[in-house]
Amino acid sequence: MSNRELSSVASGGRLLAAPDADTADARSTGRARRGGTGSRWSRDKLLIGIGLPGAIALILFQYVPLLGNVIAFQDYQPYLGITGSDWVGFENFAAMFEDPKFYTALYNTLILTVIQTVLVFPIPLFIALLLNSLAGERLKRLLQSILYLPHFLSWVIVVSLFQQMLGNAGMLNTFLVQNGLPMFQVIGVPELFKALLTTQAIWKDAGWGTIIFLAAISRIDQEMYEAAAVDGAGPWKRMWNITLPSLKGLFILLLILRLGNSLSVGFEQIILQQGPVGLPASEVLDTYVFNNGILSQEWGTSAAVGLAKTVVGIGLVIGANKLAHLFGERGVYEK
Repeated sequence: MSNRELSSVASGGRLLAAPDADTADARSTGRARRGGTGSRWSRDKLLIGIGLPGAIALILFQYVPLLGNVIAFQDYQPYLGITGSDWVGFENFAAMFEDPKFYTALYNTLILTVIQTVLVFPIPLFIALLLNSLAGERLKRLLQSILYLPHFLSWVIVVSLFQQMLGNAGMLNTFLVQNGLPMFQVIGVPELFKALLTTQAIWKDAGWGTIIFLAAISRIDQEMYEAAAVDGAGPWKRMWNITLPSLKGLFILLLILRLGNSLSVGFEQIILQQGPVGLPASEVLDTYVFNNGILSQEWGTSAAVGLAKTVVGIGLVIGANKLAHLFGERGVYEK
């Protein structure tokens, strides 16, 4: 007896034919469509449960506060709230441009932005190239950990360390005075304040950028270096013709992101050291917003400055991203 006949007997005399491939696919597709969304939620419920608290925190503490920007167009009074304060249109923006302290803050911000973009931003790339070219694997990991360690320190600790080392009563000046040498005054000197901020930023954050560039360098095809070495290319030529072109996309991406945050030059770092040097040398847009909004209670003007800074940052990101597209790079997002 054939298999077909056995199936007929087992089914009570009815002949059961095996479904063909198209019928099976149609049934499986129908089941997938009927239970697609529900099955995905059921399958990924653990991941959703893990990510949900972070998503809620992001919405509550990052997106919901954006609604408070409306006070830039109000004569905001805390006891009246947003709904009870009077609308004044663009008067707060006019007051911002009429305030001489705003231009002082803007000037200092732009100077620090240029310094940090030209000096602080490329230094991690130079350190990564140096470590990749000269250091062995164990030494590279050791130096990488040492450089990265300050990134975990808060600005309160960083500023305290610099004061303990370079302050008038710090270790360096104590040593100089005990040996009959003149003091080396850095802390509290207005003319050296920007140089001090730059040095602190490099010491604290260079290790973080170095790790990013080292990770990108490790993904470059090693056969390219081997082929270049066979053709007689030395270390410098290999770095110039292989490493740097391979890192161009990452460098442009980080530069675009840096431009978007270029008008934020370190609120905590500056506010902790602002007293001894005075406002003319240390006031930036972030501290201007704090001093006017929190201390002087000029809520509307401070919100106008913050909103204008955000709009400028968004414009810089969009402009730099389009410029990257013109040069054939991907940028932050596609066209």
